[in-house]
Amino acid sequence: MNHIIAITKKELKDYFNSPLAYIFISIFLVALAWLFFRSFFLQGQVTMRYYFSLIPWLFLFLIPALTMRLWAEEKKLKTLEILLTWPIKEYEAVLGKFIAGIIFLAVTLLLSVSIPISLSFIGELDWGIVIASYLGAWLLGSAFLAIGLFISSLTDNQIISFIISIASCFTIFIIGEDLVLYVLPNFLMKIFQFFGLGYHFASISRGVLDSRDIIYYISLIFIFIYLNTRQIESRKWK
Repeated sequence: MNHIIAITKKELKDYFNSPLAYIFISIFLVALAWLFFRSFFLQGQVTMRYYFSLIPWLFLFLIPALTMRLWAEEKKLKTLEILLTWPIKEYEAVLGKFIAGIIFLAVTLLLSVSIPISLSFIGELDWGIVIASYLGAWLLGSAFLAIGLFISSLTDNQIISFIISIASCFTIFIIGEDLVLYVLPNFLMKIFQFFGLGYHFASISRGVLDSRDIIYYISLIFIFIYLNTRQIESRKWK
Protein backbone atom coordinates (compact mmCIF):
# COMPACT_ATOMS: atom_id res chain seq x y z
CA MET A 1 0.00 0.00 0.00
CA ASN A 2 2.86 2.40 0.78
CA HIS A 3 4.22 1.93 -2.74
CA ILE A 4 0.81 2.67 -4.29
CA ILE A 5 0.46 5.84 -2.18
CA ALA A 6 3.99 6.97 -3.12
CA ILE A 7 3.34 6.50 -6.85
CA THR A 8 -0.06 8.20 -6.55
CA LYS A 9 1.56 11.23 -4.89
CA LYS A 10 4.28 11.32 -7.55
CA GLU A 11 1.74 11.22 -10.39
CA LEU A 12 -0.46 13.89 -8.80
CA LYS A 13 2.60 16.09 -8.35
CA ASP A 14 3.48 15.55 -12.02
CA TYR A 15 -0.06 16.52 -13.03
CA PHE A 16 -0.13 19.80 -11.14
CA ASN A 17 3.49 20.71 -11.90
CA SER A 18 2.75 20.68 -15.62
CA PRO A 19 0.44 22.89 -17.68
CA LEU A 20 -1.46 19.80 -18.91
CA ALA A 21 -3.60 19.61 -15.75
CA TYR A 22 -4.62 23.25 -15.92
CA ILE A 23 -5.30 23.05 -19.65
CA PHE A 24 -7.45 19.96 -19.08
CA ILE A 25 -9.46 21.57 -16.27
CA SER A 26 -9.85 24.89 -18.11
CA ILE A 27 -11.03 23.32 -21.37
CA PHE A 28 -13.41 21.00 -19.55
CA LEU A 29 -15.03 23.71 -17.40
CA VAL A 30 -15.17 26.46 -20.01
CA ALA A 31 -16.31 24.29 -22.93
CA LEU A 32 -18.92 22.49 -20.84
CA ALA A 33 -20.37 25.69 -19.37
CA TRP A 34 -20.43 27.45 -22.75
CA LEU A 35 -22.13 24.56 -24.56
CA PHE A 36 -24.65 24.13 -21.74
CA PHE A 37 -25.67 27.75 -21.32
CA ARG A 38 -26.04 28.22 -25.07
CA SER A 39 -29.31 26.31 -24.87
CA PHE A 40 -30.19 26.46 -21.16
CA PHE A 41 -32.33 29.59 -21.30
CA LEU A 42 -34.24 28.21 -24.30
CA GLN A 43 -35.35 25.12 -22.37
CA GLY A 44 -37.64 26.94 -19.95
CA GLN A 45 -36.83 24.60 -17.07
CA VAL A 46 -34.07 24.13 -14.51
CA THR A 47 -32.48 20.84 -15.47
CA MET A 48 -28.91 19.63 -16.02
CA ARG A 49 -29.76 16.67 -18.23
CA TYR A 50 -28.15 18.31 -21.28
CA TYR A 51 -25.13 19.34 -19.18
CA PHE A 52 -24.35 15.76 -18.23
CA SER A 53 -25.07 14.47 -21.74
CA LEU A 54 -22.15 16.63 -22.95
CA ILE A 55 -19.61 15.24 -20.46
CA PRO A 56 -18.94 11.89 -22.22
CA TRP A 57 -18.06 13.64 -25.48
CA LEU A 58 -15.59 15.98 -23.78
CA PHE A 59 -14.10 13.07 -21.82
CA LEU A 60 -13.74 11.15 -25.07
CA PHE A 61 -11.01 13.57 -26.21
CA LEU A 62 -9.67 15.02 -22.95
CA ILE A 63 -9.04 11.80 -21.04
CA PRO A 64 -7.01 10.12 -23.84
CA ALA A 65 -4.96 13.35 -23.92
CA LEU A 66 -4.40 12.89 -20.20
CA THR A 67 -3.48 9.19 -20.35
CA MET A 68 -1.42 9.14 -23.56
CA ARG A 69 1.76 10.12 -21.71
CA LEU A 70 1.39 7.96 -18.59
CA TRP A 71 3.24 4.91 -19.94
CA ALA A 72 4.24 6.04 -23.44
CA GLU A 73 6.39 8.84 -22.04
CA GLU A 74 7.98 6.48 -19.52
CA LYS A 75 8.97 4.20 -22.39
CA LYS A 76 10.25 7.00 -24.62
CA LEU A 77 12.39 8.51 -21.85
CA LYS A 78 13.58 5.04 -20.75
CA THR A 79 12.33 5.69 -17.21
CA LEU A 80 10.04 2.64 -17.28
CA GLU A 81 13.05 0.34 -16.97
CA ILE A 82 14.19 2.31 -13.93
CA LEU A 83 10.71 2.10 -12.41
CA LEU A 84 10.62 -1.66 -12.92
CA THR A 85 13.91 -2.06 -11.04
CA TRP A 86 12.34 -0.56 -7.91
CA PRO A 87 11.14 -2.99 -5.21
CA ILE A 88 7.49 -2.58 -6.25
CA LYS A 89 4.96 -4.86 -7.87
CA GLU A 90 3.72 -4.10 -11.38
CA TYR A 91 0.13 -3.83 -10.15
CA GLU A 92 1.24 -1.24 -7.59
CA ALA A 93 2.66 0.96 -10.34
CA VAL A 94 -0.51 0.58 -12.41
CA LEU A 95 -2.82 1.26 -9.46
CA GLY A 96 -0.76 4.27 -8.39
CA LYS A 97 -1.12 5.87 -11.81
CA PHE A 98 -4.81 4.97 -12.04
CA ILE A 99 -5.69 6.27 -8.56
CA ALA A 100 -3.89 9.55 -9.28
CA GLY A 101 -5.95 9.84 -12.46
CA ILE A 102 -9.32 9.27 -10.77
CA ILE A 103 -8.41 11.72 -7.98
CA PHE A 104 -7.54 14.34 -10.60
CA LEU A 105 -10.80 13.54 -12.37
CA ALA A 106 -12.77 13.95 -9.12
CA VAL A 107 -11.15 17.35 -8.51
CA THR A 108 -12.09 18.45 -12.04
CA LEU A 109 -15.72 17.42 -11.56
CA LEU A 110 -15.90 19.06 -8.14
CA LEU A 111 -14.78 22.35 -9.66
CA SER A 112 -17.89 22.29 -11.85
CA VAL A 113 -20.27 22.10 -8.87
CA SER A 114 -20.66 25.88 -9.06
CA ILE A 115 -23.01 25.31 -12.03
CA PRO A 116 -25.71 23.30 -10.18
CA ILE A 117 -25.33 25.55 -7.12
CA SER A 118 -26.01 28.60 -9.30
CA LEU A 119 -28.98 26.93 -10.98
CA SER A 120 -30.52 26.04 -7.61
CA PHE A 121 -31.00 29.78 -7.01
CA ILE A 122 -32.88 30.13 -10.30
CA GLY A 123 -35.34 27.28 -9.78
CA GLU A 124 -35.95 23.94 -8.13
CA LEU A 125 -33.14 21.56 -9.05
CA ASP A 126 -33.40 17.81 -8.46
CA TRP A 127 -30.22 17.24 -6.45
CA GLY A 128 -30.75 13.48 -6.39
CA ILE A 129 -30.37 13.31 -10.17
CA VAL A 130 -27.45 15.78 -10.09
CA ILE A 131 -25.49 13.74 -7.52
CA ALA A 132 -26.22 10.47 -9.36
CA SER A 133 -25.12 12.07 -12.64
CA TYR A 134 -21.86 13.25 -11.09
CA LEU A 135 -21.23 9.71 -9.84
CA GLY A 136 -21.99 8.37 -13.31
CA ALA A 137 -19.63 10.91 -14.88
CA TRP A 138 -16.86 9.95 -12.45
CA LEU A 139 -17.35 6.23 -13.13
CA LEU A 140 -17.42 6.82 -16.89
CA GLY A 141 -14.27 8.94 -16.70
CA SER A 142 -12.59 6.28 -14.55
CA ALA A 143 -13.41 3.65 -17.17
CA PHE A 144 -11.95 5.87 -19.91
CA LEU A 145 -8.86 6.34 -17.72
CA ALA A 146 -8.39 2.58 -17.30
CA ILE A 147 -8.75 2.04 -21.05
CA GLY A 148 -6.41 4.92 -21.92
CA LEU A 149 -3.84 3.77 -19.37
CA PHE A 150 -3.80 0.30 -20.91
CA ILE A 151 -3.49 1.66 -24.47
CA SER A 152 -0.60 3.89 -23.36
CA SER A 153 1.27 0.80 -22.14
CA LEU A 154 1.17 -0.71 -25.63
CA THR A 155 3.23 1.99 -27.37
CA ASP A 156 5.92 4.60 -26.80
CA ASN A 157 4.25 7.01 -29.23
CA GLN A 158 1.89 9.41 -27.46
CA ILE A 159 0.00 10.37 -30.63
CA ILE A 160 -0.72 6.72 -31.46
CA SER A 161 -1.81 6.17 -27.86
CA PHE A 162 -4.12 9.20 -28.08
CA ILE A 163 -5.79 8.10 -31.34
CA ILE A 164 -6.25 4.45 -30.34
CA SER A 165 -7.60 5.47 -26.92
CA ILE A 166 -10.21 7.73 -28.53
CA ALA A 167 -11.22 4.99 -30.97
CA SER A 168 -11.43 2.35 -28.21
CA CYS A 169 -13.39 4.54 -25.78
CA PHE A 170 -15.73 5.69 -28.55
CA THR A 171 -16.42 2.12 -29.66
CA ILE A 172 -17.19 0.84 -26.15
CA PHE A 173 -19.30 3.94 -25.47
CA ILE A 174 -21.57 3.76 -28.53
CA ILE A 175 -22.14 -0.01 -28.89
CA GLY A 176 -25.13 0.28 -26.58
CA GLU A 177 -26.63 3.31 -28.33
CA ASP A 178 -29.94 3.09 -30.22
CA LEU A 179 -28.27 3.96 -33.52
CA VAL A 180 -26.09 0.84 -33.27
CA LEU A 181 -28.74 -1.42 -31.75
CA TYR A 182 -31.15 -0.56 -34.57
CA VAL A 183 -29.05 -2.41 -37.17
CA LEU A 184 -28.45 -5.49 -35.00
CA PRO A 185 -30.54 -8.67 -34.87
CA ASN A 186 -32.72 -8.99 -31.77
CA PHE A 187 -30.60 -11.66 -30.07
CA LEU A 188 -27.56 -9.33 -30.11
CA MET A 189 -29.32 -6.16 -28.97
CA LYS A 190 -29.34 -6.96 -25.23
CA ILE A 191 -25.71 -8.10 -25.32
CA PHE A 192 -24.45 -4.96 -27.06
CA GLN A 193 -26.64 -2.77 -24.88
CA PHE A 194 -25.19 -4.27 -21.70
CA PHE A 195 -21.59 -3.77 -22.85
CA GLY A 196 -22.14 -0.14 -23.90
CA LEU A 197 -20.62 2.46 -21.58
CA GLY A 198 -23.15 5.01 -22.78
CA TYR A 199 -26.11 2.82 -21.83
CA HIS A 200 -24.98 2.50 -18.21
CA PHE A 201 -24.09 6.19 -17.98
CA ALA A 202 -27.57 7.14 -19.22
CA SER A 203 -29.10 4.78 -16.67
CA ILE A 204 -27.26 6.37 -13.74
CA SER A 205 -27.94 9.89 -15.09
CA ARG A 206 -31.66 9.25 -14.70
CA GLY A 207 -31.07 9.20 -10.95
CA VAL A 208 -31.43 5.43 -10.57
CA LEU A 209 -28.43 3.79 -8.90
CA ASP A 210 -28.73 0.23 -10.15
CA SER A 211 -26.14 -2.17 -8.74
CA ARG A 212 -25.75 -3.67 -12.22
CA ASP A 213 -24.44 -0.35 -13.55
CA ILE A 214 -21.96 0.01 -10.68
CA ILE A 215 -20.76 -3.60 -11.06
CA TYR A 216 -20.37 -3.08 -14.82
CA TYR A 217 -18.06 -0.08 -14.36
CA ILE A 218 -16.03 -1.75 -11.60
CA SER A 219 -15.67 -4.91 -13.73
CA LEU A 220 -14.59 -2.98 -16.84
CA ILE A 221 -12.05 -0.97 -14.84
CA PHE A 222 -10.70 -4.17 -13.23
CA ILE A 223 -10.31 -5.87 -16.64
CA PHE A 224 -8.26 -3.03 -18.13
CA ILE A 225 -6.14 -2.59 -15.00
CA TYR A 226 -5.45 -6.33 -15.11
CA LEU A 227 -4.52 -6.15 -18.82
CA ASN A 228 -2.33 -3.14 -18.09
CA THR A 229 -0.54 -5.03 -15.32
CA ARG A 230 0.02 -8.05 -17.54
CA GLN A 231 1.40 -5.82 -20.29
CA ILE A 232 3.91 -4.21 -17.91
CA GLU A 233 4.88 -7.64 -16.57
CA SER A 234 5.51 -8.94 -20.10
CA ARG A 235 7.81 -5.99 -20.79
CA LYS A 236 9.79 -6.71 -17.65
CA TRP A 237 10.70 -10.18 -18.91
CA LYS A 238 11.68 -9.10 -22.43
